[in-house]
Amino acid sequence: QVQLVESGGGLVQAGGSLRLSCAASGRTFRSYAMGWLRQAPGKEREIVAAISWSGGATYYADSVKGRFTISRDNAKNTVYLQMNSLKPEDSAVYYCAAAQTVVTKLHQYDYWGQGTQVTVSS
Repeated sequence: QVQLVESGGGLVQAGGSLRLSCAASGRTFRSYAMGWLRQAPGKEREIVAAISWSGGATYYADSVKGRFTISRDNAKNTVYLQMNSLKPEDSAVYYCAAAQTVVTKLHQYDYWGQGTQVTVSS
C-alpha cells in the first residue's frame, strides 16, 4: 500500500514557475514508477510526466516537453514536478500516482493522491 500526498500548487502568473512535491508513505515507494497527471475543468485527466523507479527513464507529454521536469528522491520518498514557463492552459488539478512501471494510461496507475490545484493567470 502506498499513500500519496501532493503539495506545492498555487496561483502563478504566466511565464512563472512552480515545483510540485508528492510525498509517499510506505517502504515500497522505491519499487514503483511514478507519474504526474492533471485534470482541467471539463476535460479528461491526462498524463503529464512519468518516471521509473530508478529515475533512469522518464516520459513527458508533448504539451510540457522542455518546460516540465520530473524527478524523484527515493531516500525521501518524494517525487517532484518542476514546472517552468507556465501557461494558462496548464491550469488544472495535478495528481501524483504510482504504477508498476512507466505508463501513460490512467487505469494502469494503482495508487493516487488527492491532488493539488495549479492556476496560471494570463
